[in-house]
Amino acid sequence: MSAAFKFLFATLVLAVNTLVLVTSMIPVALVKLVLPVQGVRRACDRALMGIAALWMDINGFWLGAVNRGHWDVSGVDGLDPRGWYLVASNHQSWVDIVVLQRVFNRRIPMLKFFTKKELIYVPVIGFAWWALDFPFMQRKGGASARADLEAGRKACAKFRLVPTSVMSFVEGTRFTPAKHAKQNSPFRHLLKPKVGGIGMALESLGDAFTGFLDVTIVYPQGTPTFTDAMAGRMGDVVVRAHLRSIPPQVLPPAGEPAPRAAVQAWVNELWQAKDEEIGLLLSNTDGLAN
Repeated sequence: MSAAFKFLFATLVLAVNTLVLVTSMIPVALVKLVLPVQGVRRACDRALMGIAALWMDINGFWLGAVNRGHWDVSGVDGLDPRGWYLVASNHQSWVDIVVLQRVFNRRIPMLKFFTKKELIYVPVIGFAWWALDFPFMQRKGGASARADLEAGRKACAKFRLVPTSVMSFVEGTRFTPAKHAKQNSPFRHLLKPKVGGIGMALESLGDAFTGFLDVTIVYPQGTPTFTDAMAGRMGDVVVRAHLRSIPPQVLPPAGEPAPRAAVQAWVNELWQAKDEEIGLLLSNTDGLAN
């Protein structure tokens, strides 16, 4: 199958999948909006996440159909689809999102990402993110930062109603060599971690979390773009998931903000281990390729 045909096939499946399933969300989202009663909201949220899970199943199908690279995944057995998880991962490409969805769909509750506010205006998919209560963030300073914190808290508070996985790309943006150099990052393969999203999640849901999923994604043949994934040029994928307990020192007392210094120290330690893990995975895959 040529790259052009693969791209056409993936585009068609993705477009039809998105249009049909997001359209089916509209009546459910309207009921949730008009009748904001807890029981109704819980039922609507479950229905919406069921539609989203089917959407991710179909995306996983076209991703596997056009890409024949090897998937090396570990650490996903024994997870609870009815639990609450705080999830963090390194971030290199938009492909990371479909990789995470394919790996974790139906193994844990649906991943809810902290999303740039501008993306709510993306046709069709922006409505789906709104209906699913994704936290929309402006990621600016001053009053915007305070508004982000309040919006994040409200979104995370809603997640208590239905099992949810709160997902944070802790670096805040996709890794590139230019960003890495500009930051003067102390890590070889990662940008500096930012803990605002994790802090909000701990503040709102800390006592409810089943555990913390520390995820590492590596692309041994180089980081693919979303176009690469749709054209069958994605290559191999390595995913390592580590289920960790959340240390008590980062859990805030009820009604108080998360202790930022403790959260930052915890994440810095995790990031150092992740940086070493990425280096080891890349050296192992390089050895296999040679």
